[in-house]
Order: sequence, then structure tokens, then C-alpha cells
Amino acid sequence: MTEVEIEYCVPCGFLDRAEDVQHAICSTFGERVDRVALVSGDKGVFKVRADGDLVFDKDEHEFDVRAIVDEVRAYV
Repeated sequence: MTEVEIEYCVPCGFLDRAEDVQHAICSTFGERVDRVALVSGDKGVFKVRADGDLVFDKDEHEFDVRAIVDEVRAYV
């Protein structure tokens, strides 16, 4: 089963974004994911990994919850 990690910048206030992504993944995939973990970070980080693979990095992609869920879908 899939494990998702959402690393977000605490000083930047990205917790709300991280929770939005977490909620969308949990709502979409339910029991098909083992865990969706929030990992605190700094220096502007916002990255999403599925089974250890980077599927989203705010430095490379525009923030879009649906697009992130679609990327995670390939791992579920």
C-alpha cells in the first residue's frame, strides 16, 4: 500500500496547504493508502512524496491540489 509524505514550511504558513492536500488524498483514496504524513520543514519547502518518490515540488510546479492527487494516483 502507498505511503504519502507532505513536507511543508512551518514559518511560511504552509500548514493549511498541507492539510488540504492530506484531506484530498484521504478523501479520494481512503483505505487504499497506508498513511498520509505531514512533515514540518523550513526554507520555503513544500514537497509531496509517494512511496519515497517526489511527485510534487512547489519550486517546479504550480500548486494545484487536484494535480497532486492525480500524481499520487499512479502509486495507489
